[in-house]
Amino acid sequence: MDKVDVKKYIEKFDDPWDVVELFEKKVSDYAGSKYAISTDNCTDAIFLCLKYFTHKRTVTIPKKTYLSVPQTIIHAGNSVLFDEVEWSGVYQLKPYSIWDGATRFKKDMYKGGYHCLSFHIKKHIPIGKGGMILTDDIKFRDWARMARYEGRNYKVKYEDDKPTMIGWNMYMYPEQAALGCMLFDEYKEQSDCGGSHSYYDLSELDIFND
Repeated sequence: MDKVDVKKYIEKFDDPWDVVELFEKKVSDYAGSKYAISTDNCTDAIFLCLKYFTHKRTVTIPKKTYLSVPQTIIHAGNSVLFDEVEWSGVYQLKPYSIWDGATRFKKDMYKGGYHCLSFHIKKHIPIGKGGMILTDDIKFRDWARMARYEGRNYKVKYEDDKPTMIGWNMYMYPEQAALGCMLFDEYKEQSDCGGSHSYYDLSELDIFND
């Protein structure tokens, strides 16, 4: 698949954002959640979930995970506690019902809460860069759709929109979503592509011990 294929795929739709919604619908139906909110990467998906909860806490995560996760927890205003735990595919950011599922992509994988996915080049649906949040929470869905897009309504033209909140630039481009749709349609289920065995011990880094 190349840029020409992606362009032709998008041209089937009246509005390029319909491609983004289609990719979200494909993933949510497959995963078993009511809704899916696409983002530019999994790290930002986790960040948005953390920012949704206004109360700040100590967040416990496995000490062997990807570096951006504890950094994002701190950037969102929380503190980090590392735990000795073995995991594969997905783990919880305790005590929140937020799940880092960057290395899993399976049928009916959604089990509740706010489940974050990755579409990095090394993941199951490798669009290059992209993320998604699975949820059954419609209030969160409506908030996150605006929060990821500078507080804007992505269905309204820039000159006609009047944002009502401060957001972030964390949305998925239609080109990425189109590639995601094409790759998804060819996807054959695979085992987890990561777990505690994939990462080094972050608790040993000085940056988390100051």
